[in-house]
Amino acid sequence: MGLFSLSQQVAIDLGTANTIIISDGQIVVDEPSVVAIRKSDDKMIAVGKKASVMQDRGEGKIYTVRPLKKGVIADYKACEMMIRGLIDMIPHSHRIIKPSIKMVVCVPSGATDAEMRIINDSCMHAGAQDLYLIYEPMAAALGMGFDIEGPTGCMVVDIGGGTTEIAVMSLGSIVVNKSIPIAGDALNQDIIDYRTNRMACALVSLLQNV
Repeated sequence: MGLFSLSQQVAIDLGTANTIIISDGQIVVDEPSVVAIRKSDDKMIAVGKKASVMQDRGEGKIYTVRPLKKGVIADYKACEMMIRGLIDMIPHSHRIIKPSIKMVVCVPSGATDAEMRIINDSCMHAGAQDLYLIYEPMAAALGMGFDIEGPTGCMVVDIGGGTTEIAVMSLGSIVVNKSIPIAGDALNQDIIDYRTNRMACALVSLLQNV
């Protein structure tokens, strides 16, 4: 992209835990999917890592929101704020003219029409001039170089923070798909609970032998 480029291509992976933005073939934003909002006027004061550290530290004047739940938008206004804030983090310093944004956004394969409209509206209001939505398993398959246009099937299991996307693709489309609301966050909690229970059992056993 040159100094006078009038457009910028941006790809966004809206995740329950983290959001990644790619511009000009490079990851330019990798931030937690969280926004900090001031209670007095509902204005965003921070997004991403800065918002994450403000959680439970605002003395009642600030609250933090994770706009996505289980892979889909749960808070429309907060999501729009978050997308705007993250887009503002994209470096534009090497351009004289601020470019229009052509945006590709990954969405869960199980997203409903209503959820797709919410994602579309949030991104358009956040500054996208041209917007394209692509299912997450399809984007993963393309990124890995799978031949999804061929007559053979290819399967993708995409484990995110809030959802696990499973899809089989062939002849350029998704043949069958399943979106499961169990993923990284739940797995992490299961591991924590398991270790905690093991430690508790070991402590009880130790006390019994004293």
